[in-house]
Amino acid sequence: MALKLSLKPGEKFVVNGAVIVNGDRRASLVIQNKVSILRERDVMTPDEAVTPIRRVYFAVMMMYLDPQDEAGYHAEFMKLISEFMAAIRNPAALMECIGIVEDVQARRLYKALMSCRKLFAFEDERLGHVPATVSSNANGH
Repeated sequence: MALKLSLKPGEKFVVNGAVIVNGDRRASLVIQNKVSILRERDVMTPDEAVTPIRRVYFAVMMMYLDPQDEAGYHAEFMKLISEFMAAIRNPAALMECIGIVEDVQARRLYKALMSCRKLFAFEDERLGHVPATVSSNANGH
């Protein structure tokens, strides 16, 4: 199944690790095969990965974008998600975490990323702040 990506002028996106910038007009791309693709709004920098679930997100994102180093990112992911799950008691959040682990194990990394994003608000509410990071509205992939 093809993926249609509609881009705004100047919008950045990452395809298999390559950062690409759209020109000065709206554009649509149709991706015919399986690639690792993220819109700029879904990319998190190391400086933005400042909370436990955002560090989990970052590890999954790196597995998705950099499969050559997946083993190292996977080990970090397992450590981080285990710590996060040990620190929370909310049944719905724990079930979401279990789903993330299952998706990572099944190599459904994009789905795992979007599930991580669902936990941003949960975490922000408990930490009492909203860090300036990747927005929680995902419309991609």
